[in-house]
Amino acid sequence: MAQQGTLYIISSPSGAGKSSLLNALLTQHNAAGKMQLSVSHTTRATRPGEEHGVHYHFVKVEEFKALIERGDFLEWAEVFGNYYGTSRAAIEACLAQGIDVFLDIDWQGARQIRELMPTKSIFILPPSREELERRLIGRGQDSAEVIKGRMEKAIAEMVHYDEYDYVIINEDFDQALFQLRAVIECQRLEMRQQQQAQQNLLKQLLAE
Repeated sequence: MAQQGTLYIISSPSGAGKSSLLNALLTQHNAAGKMQLSVSHTTRATRPGEEHGVHYHFVKVEEFKALIERGDFLEWAEVFGNYYGTSRAAIEACLAQGIDVFLDIDWQGARQIRELMPTKSIFILPPSREELERRLIGRGQDSAEVIKGRMEKAIAEMVHYDEYDYVIINEDFDQALFQLRAVIECQRLEMRQQQQAQQNLLKQLLAE
């Protein structure tokens, strides 16, 4: 039996560094190709540097709603007036191949997925509200009004941190990345995972 991949839910308020941490994890520590970021569907407009099928599957609202009706999404949510959804078939195929899949979703989507399949969930927090606001301003992408809205939403999201299995404070990026890797390595050493991965060795060791 092939070792089953783990589905990781990664959530954070906008600006806490979640995307940067995931990018570093998957580009610097994925030599075996056993980790993959789930590519969600969304109705929002593309941002500079984003590619269809790489960062998101960009679709129109009508198409997104049709996918909902067909039951194609493992979870979906409306965020800032745009829809986001996760393909059920794509996730299940990766897990069956022993690939760890990372879902970059909010607490609402996390609740939906926990009801459907086993997960490990991680919430990324900023070191302070002031630092979170500084990072949002530093992006240079949003107006003061939009940043104010993002801060209000961030506070509402952070209330749900205790629904997660792990919490990482992203004050020092390298330390936060180390902690993220530690969570993954710990999960791979969990009993069920090791029984699948080391079944031949275990048979030899325990043979009478």
